Amino acid sequence: MHERTILDKILDRDNLNQAFKQVKRNKGAAGVDGMTVDELKIYMLRNKEKIISLIRQRKYQPDPVLRVEIPKPNGGVRLLGIPTAKDRVIQQAIAQVLSPMFDKQFSAYSYGFRPGRYAEMAILQALEYLNEGYDWIVDIDLQRFFDTVNHDRLMNLVSRTVKDGDVISLIRRFLVSGVQIDEEYKETVIGTPQGGNLSPLLSNIMLNELDIELESRGLHFVRYADDCIIMVKSEMSAKRVMRSVTKFIEEKLGLIVNASKTKVTRPHDPTMKFLGFAFFKEYQTKVYKAKPHPKSVENFKYKLKQLTKKNWSVDTKYQVERVNQVIRGWINYFKIGYMKKLLSRVDSHTRVRLRMCIWKKWKTAKNRRKNLISLGLDKYTAYKYSHTSKGTVRIAYSWVLSTTITNKRLAKFGLISCVQHYKEVHA
Repeated sequence: MHERTILDKILDRDNLNQAFKQVKRNKGAAGVDGMTVDELKIYMLRNKEKIISLIRQRKYQPDPVLRVEIPKPNGGVRLLGIPTAKDRVIQQAIAQVLSPMFDKQFSAYSYGFRPGRYAEMAILQALEYLNEGYDWIVDIDLQRFFDTVNHDRLMNLVSRTVKDGDVISLIRRFLVSGVQIDEEYKETVIGTPQGGNLSPLLSNIMLNELDIELESRGLHFVRYADDCIIMVKSEMSAKRVMRSVTKFIEEKLGLIVNASKTKVTRPHDPTMKFLGFAFFKEYQTKVYKAKPHPKSVENFKYKLKQLTKKNWSVDTKYQVERVNQVIRGWINYFKIGYMKKLLSRVDSHTRVRLRMCIWKKWKTAKNRRKNLISLGLDKYTAYKYSHTSKGTVRIAYSWVLSTTITNKRLAKFGLISCVQHYKEVHA
């Protein structure tokens, strides 16, 4: 019996089923063919054998990637490529087999898109370096990394480990499948679409070359996908490292370093932001700690504001569920950051905004009076305030709503407290 090739492992029934389940879990939008994840199951049942046959014959042709623009919180857009649902299954199947092969080659200081590794670990490593005195930071910014990867360089790196021509051919087909922008097809001569299931692994394979170079120079660094900071002990070293590393990235890896954003900086610099975190030195202990960067806080508040708009006519229970989702997600990500005072302020502001939404939903004076009485207000005061000329915002801040729609009542309604959730994740 012949030894199973890498392609055999990729096309193995269990591996493809696992890939399908992962794509279904991830949900995601439809690609250029309009097929949703929900429609994928029937399609795969009908066409799986045909797809496998085409892949084995090297005749499988991936669809172009749908190019969409995602607005960034600080302005500008991020270009995202959405492969079709069936292509996502094949990419996922490839990634599941290749990831364990490559992961053992990757640096201990690379944290992005790897099993059992998280942004939190990258931040803790950075703090460790800062507290050892490596507090001059070279912040490397790669310009449109996913759009500038050289295919030949990348495939050369992949083929050093993957000794299977069929797999190499299949990966290259995904790289050159092209993009569709507003009904117009465009070839992809360079780049790997950000958004594909295979892209994170391919980016790590490419940037592992940078990790190897930094380790060989004995430098202290932390990398999460294309976010990389190098930490040294003096300004002079930092400037020297920035020049030489930029040269290596551009000449050896063929990538573009964004000169306007790549800089030598310090932990307390307001513009210093790594994976959404900022660093500060605690006054009493003189120890560096992490906290959410002001821009991340701004983004968090903006999301909560959008979910507590007074003219959003949805059921309050649903509104509270959506608010809870944002709170949980944000705190779970930033839990190692110092932010108790901030969360206390966010809590009180969110409650006020929800009171404002509830008051607006009560609409009529009659309805407001009835609800205020049922919440314990005496009839005279309830009548007086149900006919108030005060605006929604003013009434939301008033004692009338804070003593009727109390914090306790909002909690009973399901609203979670940021402070409480922060304590729970630390318990």
